[in-house]
Amino acid sequence: MIKSITFFPLLILLIKSSFGYNTNINLIQSDSIKTWMNQAKNKELEVNNKKKLLLKSYKHILNNNLNSPLELSSIAYEYYKLKDTSFFKKINNKAIEISHKQKNYYALGDAHWNYATYFVRKLNYPKAYYHFNKGYEAFNKGGHKYEKGKMLHGMAHVKGRFKDYYGSENLTIKAIEIFKSLSKNQDLYISYNQLGLLQKDINEYDKALEYYHKALFFLKKLDKKKSRAKYIQVFNNIGNIYSKKKKFKKAINYYNEALIDNNKASSFARVLDNKTYARLLVKDTTNIKKDFFKSLHIRDSLKNKGGILTSKIHISDYYKYIKDTTKALQYAKEANILAKELKNGGDYLTTLNQLANLDKQNSKKYLDRYIEFNDSLISAERRIQNKFTRIEFETDEYIEETERLSQQRAWIIVTSFAGLLVLSLLYFLRVQKVKNEKLKLEAEQQKANEEVYVLTLQQQAKLEEERVNERNRISAELHDGVLGKLFGTRVNLGFLAMQMKPETQEKHQAFLDELQEIEKEIRDVSHRLSDNFDSANINFTTILTQLLKDRSAIGNFTYQFDFDKTIPWSEISEVTKANVYRIIQEALQNIIKHSKAKNVTLDVSFKKKELIISLKDDGIGFNTEKKKKGIGIKNITARVQKLGGTLEFFSKENQGTTLVIITPFNTKNGK
Repeated sequence: MIKSITFFPLLILLIKSSFGYNTNINLIQSDSIKTWMNQAKNKELEVNNKKKLLLKSYKHILNNNLNSPLELSSIAYEYYKLKDTSFFKKINNKAIEISHKQKNYYALGDAHWNYATYFVRKLNYPKAYYHFNKGYEAFNKGGHKYEKGKMLHGMAHVKGRFKDYYGSENLTIKAIEIFKSLSKNQDLYISYNQLGLLQKDINEYDKALEYYHKALFFLKKLDKKKSRAKYIQVFNNIGNIYSKKKKFKKAINYYNEALIDNNKASSFARVLDNKTYARLLVKDTTNIKKDFFKSLHIRDSLKNKGGILTSKIHISDYYKYIKDTTKALQYAKEANILAKELKNGGDYLTTLNQLANLDKQNSKKYLDRYIEFNDSLISAERRIQNKFTRIEFETDEYIEETERLSQQRAWIIVTSFAGLLVLSLLYFLRVQKVKNEKLKLEAEQQKANEEVYVLTLQQQAKLEEERVNERNRISAELHDGVLGKLFGTRVNLGFLAMQMKPETQEKHQAFLDELQEIEKEIRDVSHRLSDNFDSANINFTTILTQLLKDRSAIGNFTYQFDFDKTIPWSEISEVTKANVYRIIQEALQNIIKHSKAKNVTLDVSFKKKELIISLKDDGIGFNTEKKKKGIGIKNITARVQKLGGTLEFFSKENQGTTLVIITPFNTKNGK
């Protein structure tokens, strides 16, 4: 986020300094600095001349001991815009030093805002967050509401980048309350648009649409001509949501709105690419290749590497759709390399998924890399989130410590006792906060791993299907090939018997009988190989059986698995199967941890387009009215709600527990 600086006129000037300057002289000096600053902002002026004017202003302030931190902050920001890092930092540090001495909270907040902007550009988000937080603290002390709201929005933006959705949403809502009280319509538009993006990331699409329409509401209060770029942005975002909801016609309508009077090349390319991809998903292939490559060409000419990456991902999907696997694989590999170069974790995972589906020979390698990188990405995001938490905590701790020391001068004994109480309370709050953060992070990690479980289930299903096909092939080969040859050999040997002596015929007949027995054994083996293997339904039940087997070994219990063979697993969506798998996995984990069960029964049935899952154990049970719900039960409840199902627990102490889940039958095509 690059901020916009407004140069406020000096309302309070130095009345008299130790060197004897009077008010009129200070006014003249201030006017001189403003004149030089305005000249330095002239876009037509050469960079070196701009720097000379800025340096002249800076030296004038120091040589005359004006101690004007706000003007120093403004000069530093102009150096930042000229990409002169050395002078930017030097002058900004001076502004912070003087602001502290004078307790000029507006200038102090402004200087920290400078640094926050600088570190955002450098992609150093922990430091950017630190300075946004310091800026917020200063503006809050000085009673500057609007600037305080801008700092909250900056912190929310940084947290959103690292998937701290709860923290980002909370900060944005606080900023909205401030902007509403000040009737800042443009900032309200920006904030609601940010909330829409957050809801999109956690798949709350209806809520995202609600926030985008609120953004449009405040956007309509601004100048329509000057706000066209903002309308384009919101229309594109709404189109993305309808694409996610698989309402592609609505999505395309919004993309068309975003393309009207869209004169900015990068924005036009983005919207065109999104629209073309939506058309691909509804199988409208008219001129689709031309539009994909038109968008790619624009992005390439602008050297927009992020946009090029998105285009190549979409083009790979296009070639996969027209069954040109070679080109699909080529663009997927190019996108994979570019995502790695840009350190774009989300798109890197997407390209690994594409490669796993396209390159069958190396599918396992890409899938393993997907899982490994996803885990490392989650760990990195967690470390950054922890840094944000520490920054907030350390700031609060510093404030408390300063207040305690200032009171200690007069009330040593009383304040010492109060300080101990405060520290104890802070320690307790910190422990509770860490526990809460851990629970939130685990929930986020489960959501982030959703795609990994889907991919794993798909891979296991494919492997099982291949095993079944191989057994059927061997069965057919034994029955049709080997048996046929044995039978032909036995018949031919039978004809030879007529030419043999009686004693030789007797031995000959014994060998023929033995051959016939061998044929019978091979036929039995062939039938056993081919019986009871329906590749359409065995895959997921086999995966559940393996899960029960693994958990029973850990929990030292025996299990029974009953399932309805008519359940059409192949028609059920991978997301539904992944959630069913995780629900059963979580429930079995609870049994291992708490129930002390010896026997567990899993029953999966299908009735009236509903899946009915029953998991029963003979463990110690619990009182459902008194027992608090732990994170395991909360996770199960959340997943059942996500599937639109119902959940019931039946349990009594020392009588075991039964978990019953009823969920709608969600097919792969969404029907």
